[in-house]
Amino acid sequence: MLRDEAALLAMPGAHHKALLRQAHALHQAHLIDADHLSDMLELADAALAFAVEWLLDLGGDE
Repeated sequence: MLRDEAALLAMPGAHHKALLRQAHALHQAHLIDADHLSDMLELADAALAFAVEWLLDLGGDE
């Protein structure tokens, strides 16, 4: 999901929520530990920040 740039840029908020849900589900299923959960949450936040910056830059070019 992190590599799906089209989905991220089309709906950044919804994509971010989906990344968070997936990370928490993996942690609750004991497939990742707390450190990996933290890393995944940071990556989700970074993806959202990237999308917001990209959309702001796109709007500034008009």
